[in-house]
Amino acid sequence: MKRIARILATVLLADLLLAAPPGAVTVGWSTLKTLTSAQTSSPARALDNKLVSVPGFMVPLEDDADQVTEFILVPFAGACIHVPPPPPNQMIYVKLQHNKKTKMSFTEPISVTGRLHVTTVDSPYGDISFSMDGESVGPYTE
Repeated sequence: MKRIARILATVLLADLLLAAPPGAVTVGWSTLKTLTSAQTSSPARALDNKLVSVPGFMVPLEDDADQVTEFILVPFAGACIHVPPPPPNQMIYVKLQHNKKTKMSFTEPISVTGRLHVTTVDSPYGDISFSMDGESVGPYTE
């Protein structure tokens, strides 16, 4: 039981200590989950228009390229592909700024930094609760 508690504490601490670029706040999916339609305020709503860094996995919205300019960021690999999509508060629509492109990847964890917006975005996978003006995409490192 103590071993499980130590592992859980390590995972939670890692979520808080992720290295974010200067000026960006690292945000975990547990914080984004706090956005619900029933609440007018939440930790997720407080992030509106803030510079954040979020780890996750890419669901490309462009089929024909190995480099993409827009994608959905989700908390686990394979989300939306062959399973029902996550709830809207567990998806971020990312549009890279300044004509930037990034390598397409379904299985590699990434970290995306940009300005987060609490807004509803319609996508092929249903409504999405967040959008991000993506400034940078890099590999996720613990």
